[in-house]
Parts: sequence; structure tokens; C-alpha cells
Amino acid sequence: QVQVVESGGGLVQAGGSLRLSCAASGSITSINTMGWYRQAPGNQRELVATITSGSSTNYADSVKGRFTISRDNAKRTAYLQMNSLKPEDTAVYYCNVLGRNYFKSFNLWGQGTQVTVSS
Repeated sequence: QVQVVESGGGLVQAGGSLRLSCAASGSITSINTMGWYRQAPGNQRELVATITSGSSTNYADSVKGRFTISRDNAKRTAYLQMNSLKPEDTAVYYCNVLGRNYFKSFNLWGQGTQVTVSS
């Protein structure tokens, strides 16, 4: 069984920084893409950033230049460094992991971590 757990959310003032972590554990053969998504109240879940196994990255336009996604393959962990935070970044942030568990692929979400940016 594979699990995905996020951590690092919290309350921060506008202009501040937070670092989120996403750790995958369990019977994992390989991990392909890891990504961060967010969902604000009343909104649909949206892409924030993704990173492939080859470290290619993709960002939403709204976070380019402020957020940085990275990963440590040995630790099966992805990170999201968020700088210059704005009140509109307030949301529940979810980690998504695509990979393989021996004979089958998986697409798993974490439970989410709340990020609140005060003005």
C-alpha cells in the first residue's frame, strides 16, 4: 500500500514564506510525476506546480517566480518553497503522486495541508 502525506502548512503574513513537504511511502517501484495542487473555498482544485522524475518542472502562471518545486528521489519527497506569499494563495494544498507499485500504476492524493496568508 502506498501513502502520501503532506506537511508544512500554516498561517503566514503576506510577503512571507512557507515550505511544504510531500512524502510518499509504502510499496513503490518508481515515482514519475509529483505535483502540488490547491483548492480555495468555492473554487475548483487547480494546478500549482509539477516535477517529473527527470526534474522537469511546470508552474501555474500565478506562482511563477515566487514558488519553487523540487524533489529528493532517495527520500521519495517533493517540496514546494513558497515565497512572497499573497492572500490569494490561501487554500488547501494537496500533493499528487504518479508512480508504479510493482505491477500496476497508481495516482494518489494526500490529505491536504492548509495554507493561510493574512493581509
